[in-house]
Amino acid sequence: MVPRILVAEDEEIMRITVIDHLRDQGWLVDAAATGTEAVEKLGSNRYDLVLSDIRMPGLDGEQLLERIKNQAPRTEVVMMTAYGSSDNAVACLKKGAADYILKPFDLDDLSLRISRLLEMQAVKARCVSLEHCCGSRRPIIGSSPAMQKMLRMISQVAAVDSTVLLQGESGTGKELVAAAIHYESRRAEKPYVRLNCAAIPSGLMESELFGHEKGAFTGADKTAVGKFELADQGTILLDEIGDMPLDLQVKLLRVLQEREVERVGGKAPLPVDVRVICATAKNLEEEVRKGNFRRDLFYRLQVIPLEIPPLRERGDDILELAEFFLEEFGRERGLTFELSSEARSALESYQFPGNVRELRNILERVSVLAPAPRIQLWDLPPEIRDTQSDAVEYACDTLAEAVAAAERKCIQRALVKTAGNKTESAALLGISRKNLWEKMKLYGL
Repeated sequence: MVPRILVAEDEEIMRITVIDHLRDQGWLVDAAATGTEAVEKLGSNRYDLVLSDIRMPGLDGEQLLERIKNQAPRTEVVMMTAYGSSDNAVACLKKGAADYILKPFDLDDLSLRISRLLEMQAVKARCVSLEHCCGSRRPIIGSSPAMQKMLRMISQVAAVDSTVLLQGESGTGKELVAAAIHYESRRAEKPYVRLNCAAIPSGLMESELFGHEKGAFTGADKTAVGKFELADQGTILLDEIGDMPLDLQVKLLRVLQEREVERVGGKAPLPVDVRVICATAKNLEEEVRKGNFRRDLFYRLQVIPLEIPPLRERGDDILELAEFFLEEFGRERGLTFELSSEARSALESYQFPGNVRELRNILERVSVLAPAPRIQLWDLPPEIRDTQSDAVEYACDTLAEAVAAAERKCIQRALVKTAGNKTESAALLGISRKNLWEKMKLYGL
């Protein structure tokens, strides 16, 4: 997005000269001839930087600076001052001005200073984004038809600014989809801020979302910027939106409609330009019928609804995901993990009620506890092993096959009980170690 600058200067020739020069640099520039006019423009527009003379009719530079820092703390302010008034400039720096420049000044020097401040502002925005989305920007793995369709939808949705509602079971990767939409959009270089509505007490959520003014409530010893202001020009993810209290749903609806927020204890609304993505594991239509969610907000959020498919509908992706996670855990431990054919079959047969999150947690546990880098069937949790054993049993058509399946299952259980120790397993089964080895080879164990 092109940076927007406000030039507050009462001297007409100086104002026009500076504005023309800044516009030649490719920036969007607005003008204000008085401090009062500057405040009015700040109330209706969002500026990346304000360039203001220290001595202005209506409001002087210091008063204007205080207004800016109160209304838009992230807006940079550069003060212009004549010779002999540098003390005032120093006072402005102490109050939050980013820089000051003495009149008369070189226009190229002014452009250089502004460029550096805008670059620093972009770095700060990226830091905010990294702080809030650390760990969420991971690749979306999956070549199944369901995931390929989802990836195409992400590309389509990222091209517009419409509100998106992500719905799906817990653990399906809604946060990854939200991050992918942001980083494929035109807002990719702007902040990406996340807020889990279920993790914050209802009494604190309004302040978290919209910020608060100093003295707004007990303990509010300074002005705090809310998540919507932090996400200005970027994207905000409201995770578990179905858990948002009804009274805040009304205020969120107003933010979506008016594109402005009002801090707790604030006296005036602040304009924001934020793309909103919401995610929930709940059925919001059902929550609307129960009276737990506002119908008008539901319709406002569901401009573009996306349903994230559960892992059981992405069978082709299970092994692809498993290999990705095992490679990740292997890098951390300096090992190369692989799955045996039985372990692969068992993973493919399991339904994964916890979806991708469950798969990842299982493989992390197995990578730590397995006695060898080659992961065997008995290294997997019982609920996954049993699925594979049942599959073998039900596949038997003849008595010989049934006997072989039972013998195979018996050997697997012995190996599980002894953590893969063949000598102990043979003793438990009442056969020799050589006989056990031959049967393991026969059954592919």
